[in-house]
Amino acid sequence: MKNVKAVGFALLILSFYGAGCGKKASTQSPPVTPPADTTKPVVVVGAPVAFWLTNPDKSALFQQQSGALNFVSGTAATPVITVDSTSTYQTIDGFGYALTGGSAQLIYSLPATQRAALEQELFGTDSSHLGVSYLRVSMGASDMSASVFSYDDNATPAHPDTLLTQFDLGSDKTYLIPLLKEILAINPAIKILATPWSAPLWMKSNGDSVAGSLLPQYFGVYANYFVKYIQAMKANGIAIDAITPQNEPLNPNNNPSMVMQDTTEERFVRDWLGPAFKTANITTKIIIYDHNCDMPFYPITILADANAAQYVDGSAFHLYAGDISALQTVHNSYPNKNVYFTEQYVAGPGNFSGDLEWHMKNLIIGASRNWSRNVLEWNLAADANYGPHTVGGCSTCQGAVTISGTAVSRNTSYYIIAHASKFVRPGSVRINSGIVGNLQNVAFMTPQGTKVLIVLNDGGVSQTFTVQFNGKYFSTTLNAKAVGTYVW
Repeated sequence: MKNVKAVGFALLILSFYGAGCGKKASTQSPPVTPPADTTKPVVVVGAPVAFWLTNPDKSALFQQQSGALNFVSGTAATPVITVDSTSTYQTIDGFGYALTGGSAQLIYSLPATQRAALEQELFGTDSSHLGVSYLRVSMGASDMSASVFSYDDNATPAHPDTLLTQFDLGSDKTYLIPLLKEILAINPAIKILATPWSAPLWMKSNGDSVAGSLLPQYFGVYANYFVKYIQAMKANGIAIDAITPQNEPLNPNNNPSMVMQDTTEERFVRDWLGPAFKTANITTKIIIYDHNCDMPFYPITILADANAAQYVDGSAFHLYAGDISALQTVHNSYPNKNVYFTEQYVAGPGNFSGDLEWHMKNLIIGASRNWSRNVLEWNLAADANYGPHTVGGCSTCQGAVTISGTAVSRNTSYYIIAHASKFVRPGSVRINSGIVGNLQNVAFMTPQGTKVLIVLNDGGVSQTFTVQFNGKYFSTTLNAKAVGTYVW
């Protein structure tokens, strides 16, 4: 999860591959040419603008403001954020969280009525709920599970289960799968990304849940393990939209964890996983890397192999090291492949103002402006002691919600995701918006034509500014470090 492999070799490599890291996040990337039949958007004088606000002092927490904002005509006062929906970029798949084994355990253990209400609050797609539209789950245990397990734990190195006859979803059948079924009943279209933290121990070089690597003789078996998983989840009514071959493949310090170098992942995808999916007629996307922004050459190495890249939808990133502009570095190198942002934690007990500012600037705004199709926070739920987690797992990971018995409280990640997920529905596209001064921002247009502008005042003082769209404008004010979502 949050542990980072920071070694001298990595720093040496970065000196040769520094193009995507250590830079300020890109303010804007080249737009996609809009379709020839794009019509000029219309906004009329007096058109209302909905405004949702979070202040760093918590005086407003994702709260809709009652004061009227309306478009007017005339000359706009500076500074001006200009929004242009005729310049479009990537399509958005969604915003959400990691639904870890520990998260599922806590939520599913709530009384049924309270659980149903929380699920509606988080996943309901009507105007009164957050509309979380993307989840990341672990294949077997993550470090935010109560204990380490895989789906084939009875085999041993001396007696390997190469045919996977003992494969079983095991512990996930107790909390995760029942909870996912309830979530899918609320939002059947929610996208689910699945990621292993480790292969079964008998497949590993060290026979341990921490570190080690996948033994070459089990590449084909492990590819079939993914096939079995996707088929077993489908049998439970759960469609897995995408997988990554390994969580944080350069991190040997977590529990569980497994090291998978770029050339190993390249070979695994090219020779085993991709062909196994093809043979089994599995359309689940393969998304590579799933680690920090300091190593953009890792996915680039794999994408440079056309035989591997044919099976790859795109690359996934975390931001415990590096700079968010690495996403654009990879996108620019292979613009026909997607990029995703799949994990970032808030460390408990946290600093609400600082965490809100950093995550909004780098993830909701930064990742989106650098071509990411999603943004996921880590993780959805934890208890007051930041558990459940494995021995050696993350002991400071704050959930988007804290669940203590039947008491549920909402934390920073809840509001970070809410500012996007409620309004930027799947199928929306990012549109052009200019960054001026300390007004970090990103804009989207929904499939229904609604415009959504998310703004962070990254400065140290309150700022009044103007938003201009198609020749009309409205003025608004954000306190220092405040976040506003504007919808029209």
